[in-house]
Amino acid sequence: MPMHLPRSLQYPPSTPHPLHSTAFSHSLRPRRPNGPPPAFASAEFPGSVPDSAQMPPRRRRRRSVAGIDQDDLLDPDALADPDSSFYEINGVRVHHKVCTHEDSSDQSPDSAITNADQNQIGLPIVLLHGFGSSVFSWTHIMRPLARIAGAKVLAFDRPAFGLTSRTIWSGDDTKPINPYSMAFSVMATLAFIDQLGAKKAVLVGHSAGCLVAVEAYFEAPERVAALVLVAPAIFVPVFRRKGVKENGVGEQEWQNKKDSNGSNLPTNPLNRIWGKFLELCLWIAGFLMNMIRAIGGGVRSLYYKSVVSVLRSSVGVMLVRLIMDKFGILAVRNAWYDPSKVTDHVIQGYTKPLRSRGWEMALLEYTISMIMDSISSSKVPVSERLSEISCPVLVVSGDTDRLVPRWNTERVARAIPGAGFEVIKNSGHLPQEERPEEFVSVVERFLRRAFGRPNNEQEQVLQAAV
Repeated sequence: MPMHLPRSLQYPPSTPHPLHSTAFSHSLRPRRPNGPPPAFASAEFPGSVPDSAQMPPRRRRRRSVAGIDQDDLLDPDALADPDSSFYEINGVRVHHKVCTHEDSSDQSPDSAITNADQNQIGLPIVLLHGFGSSVFSWTHIMRPLARIAGAKVLAFDRPAFGLTSRTIWSGDDTKPINPYSMAFSVMATLAFIDQLGAKKAVLVGHSAGCLVAVEAYFEAPERVAALVLVAPAIFVPVFRRKGVKENGVGEQEWQNKKDSNGSNLPTNPLNRIWGKFLELCLWIAGFLMNMIRAIGGGVRSLYYKSVVSVLRSSVGVMLVRLIMDKFGILAVRNAWYDPSKVTDHVIQGYTKPLRSRGWEMALLEYTISMIMDSISSSKVPVSERLSEISCPVLVVSGDTDRLVPRWNTERVARAIPGAGFEVIKNSGHLPQEERPEEFVSVVERFLRRAFGRPNNEQEQVLQAAV
């Protein structure tokens, strides 16, 4: 039963209860003093929460990939060097650099080659970089090659790399050619030969750039005077058993030779980590390619679309950022024979494109295009057409290339009729960067032999023999 208090203890109806009164509720609220709070407030009352108006703004954690701030990305034009140029091809502003033989008339410490006009080849040279690289990779050899050629030497950044503009492209786009496709790179190569005002040029490709060089030859053989293929990524060693000989060269046989020559560097834990990661990536890539080829046409299309949708999603962007952040710089160091000689200047040259707006999506679009090219059944792979090449060819390898081993490079040389094969000692995957003098010397001998322009030393030998 409810209890009834005596009337004397009850408040009159007009009098509010003290706990519900306005004065009482206001008395419980903290009063904000006039003016700023005392400096000792937080120390005097450690349990109190500072006023939000007085709290400093919380700093948002800045994103970084390979040491490059991702919150202040710029357009590629803003990152260009003083000697940079841009040439628009199908709506894509292609970054490139040109070195003329007049610019290289003075002697450069990069090379000991003499500047004799009578010994110049007279053919322009176009340089094609590999995956993840850019014009920067050719910095040390452009001037020496221009002296040898007696003509212009041009290097350009393929779409998705360097400072070439990042273009948004989809299968429904009105652009006739995917800028991240092999077809576009070939078209750009031939367009730059036209821009140089030449009927033909020497193409020098490195790693994946060798594919562009060979494809350009098959597209227009009359425009290609010669090919120089450096560490060519044409035969990718995905599912190969050790010791299996291919064209007379076995991986285990080459490894034994290398060990007997004592050219191995001391074991580096980072190199082992990178090697295992690279093997995993190659295995995954090979597995996906084999699966796509094995399944039927309708299912294949559906599977391809699902892979593409994942790569174009935020998951793909997060994945490519993670890979570049954790393994980008490690990959550069692992590409050298001696990783300790990779300077900050080299690292900055390779990470500079990460400051370009849209670099992640461009790299993903390049990957998608590469997958599409690899599963295309309408085109014969380059690796099966090497015997059709009839122009002069030089294949170059570093003796300690961990990415495209020497046995793999020699396999390419054996597949091309009459191709020369040169090995640069104490060099990894980037001989044009690690050993520029030796590299230029090898290319010079090849060009003079191919086009009948012997240098002074060779002329003196011939005269002495006569």
